[in-house]
Amino acid sequence: MSGLTKWVFLFLSVTLFVLGMLVNVFIVLVNGSSWVKSKKISLSDFIITNLALSRIVQLWILLFDCVKRILLSKLLFDGVLQQVIDIFWTFTNHLSIWLATCLGVFYCLKIANFSHPTFLWLKWRVARVVVWMLLGGLLLSCGDVMSLIHEFKIYYVLQRANNSGNVTEHFRELKNEYEVIHVLGTLWNLLPLIVCLASYILLILSLGKHTRQMQQNRTSLSDPSTEAHKRAIKMVISFFFLLLFYFLAYLLTSFHYFLQGTVMTKLITEVSAMFYPACHSCILILGNSKLKQTFVELLWCKSGHLKPGSKERFSP
Repeated sequence: MSGLTKWVFLFLSVTLFVLGMLVNVFIVLVNGSSWVKSKKISLSDFIITNLALSRIVQLWILLFDCVKRILLSKLLFDGVLQQVIDIFWTFTNHLSIWLATCLGVFYCLKIANFSHPTFLWLKWRVARVVVWMLLGGLLLSCGDVMSLIHEFKIYYVLQRANNSGNVTEHFRELKNEYEVIHVLGTLWNLLPLIVCLASYILLILSLGKHTRQMQQNRTSLSDPSTEAHKRAIKMVISFFFLLLFYFLAYLLTSFHYFLQGTVMTKLITEVSAMFYPACHSCILILGNSKLKQTFVELLWCKSGHLKPGSKERFSP
């Protein structure tokens, strides 16, 4: 890989890292300060805040891995350090996906309207359902980390055999087992992807049903319920497609054990993976009224102007 290509990938990774850090730190500061002042926080703000915290860790790990591959590829890193990084990455990656899925389910149960008894039962207990989903996501994230223990054991055996030059049939079998376990680890993220898709479909169906009712009653289609449906659908759709894009990049990164991809292929997938924690947080800010209002006020203050209609608010 040429020097120019390395610098291009380094520029892209640093740019996405800076963008992701700015938006996620902004979310944590705004919701965190509001939490401290009012001594309480809504369930949606709690999910968004923890989602931003997990993505901050994700971005640091992705940046470190990109810099390691581009600038420090000739240096040897301690196996224990790499395993610690893998543990942090696996936990925060799985947890952030579940947090975003819980947010989509929360919007779906709060906004969508169906007369099915099961949906009504879930809708009446939306807070309890989402909290149990959060606990389940946390438990599954820990389970995903625990599954790495067997993978680490096989890795140590392979390293010792490789260093001694003792490449036997048993070594090849262990190597194949290690590759299969590593790739199958990506399937832990399949369940939240399916749940997210279900939320997306339910919101679309609810919006269609609501629109038909408005047309039959000859009511304006710009009522608050319709607007809430549209905002929630935009949030869930953006999350779903960004998650799908991220999941494909994550699969390609894992499948390089089978395909023996080049360093450039690995860098492309890792830089692509950085789009998800950066871009989806931007969409969260635009879709949340409190975060969006604070962001606009911050821009007006930075530009040296007051927001129109807010003269008395900022005057002593």
